[in-house]
Amino acid sequence: MTSHAEPGLRERKRLATRRAIQVAVLDLAADRGLDKVTVDEVSRVVDISPRTFFNYFATKEDAVVGDGISLPPTEVVSRFVDGQDDFLTGIEALLVATAEFSTEDLELSQRRKALLRNHPQLFARRMATMRGFEDELAAIVRDRLLVDNPSLDPDSELLKERARLISIVAFGTMRHAWTAWAHEENSVALADRVRSSFAHLRALLAPIASDEAPQNIG
Repeated sequence: MTSHAEPGLRERKRLATRRAIQVAVLDLAADRGLDKVTVDEVSRVVDISPRTFFNYFATKEDAVVGDGISLPPTEVVSRFVDGQDDFLTGIEALLVATAEFSTEDLELSQRRKALLRNHPQLFARRMATMRGFEDELAAIVRDRLLVDNPSLDPDSELLKERARLISIVAFGTMRHAWTAWAHEENSVALADRVRSSFAHLRALLAPIASDEAPQNIG
């Protein structure tokens, strides 16, 4: 996977403002409770207008929940679906790229985690974004399985179940990486943690692979 281009100045400013809004909401809510925090107050702290706030988030609760996980650019997804790499290498590259394009940083993640503990309804919304990503991943895996084995029925339950199982394992590997990353004090990048977790997965699968004849995952 080639390195990704750095965002331009305008995009860096947009991301910085988006992060500043989230930090302000999380800090103010941690100080005296989310119910007592207003959009006007957050806007003053960030030195923006309330109108600008609403250009980034519809509500203060949305700022607490954050952006969640989203798929990387189309060309990264296409490389996996088209089968340019073996299956495990391809899905690893896809999730490494997902981590690289994430706007979450360690400090923001730790602040958010502390607040979400006290707001189960917002924690549920955060988890819903992760389930949404898992559903998107399953759809992409399904497309890749069809490329690997065109004889599969695209509407079969077998294909859907295989895609769901693979997406759960892959996303579980990413969550393993996320958990390690969120609990450490150093500056190891999330993408590097994803690579490390996939290395553990490969080590676990290696004895199984050595005992079985090569098979097409489709």
